Amino acid sequence: MYPNRTMCDVLEAMRGCYKTRNFAYLSGLIEEVQDMANRMESALSDKADVRSYKDERSELHEEIKKLREQKKALEKEVKKDA
Repeated sequence: MYPNRTMCDVLEAMRGCYKTRNFAYLSGLIEEVQDMANRMESALSDKADVRSYKDERSELHEEIKKLREQKKALEKEVKKDA
């Protein structure tokens, strides 16, 4: 298992490539930082989705509550008419 590595760590390794003029592993570092950025963007999008689902859930709970109240009122009306 690899230790947690941040994008800053990878960028520092890229700077090391330039410093030593050894670019043999630079393409691997570019892929690694791209993968990290993609995962970060996905996580941000997922968090936004969760927030939106929470808001929608609250609205639906409110709507269900109102519908149950309407149902009770209609049931009372039906019993009254019978």
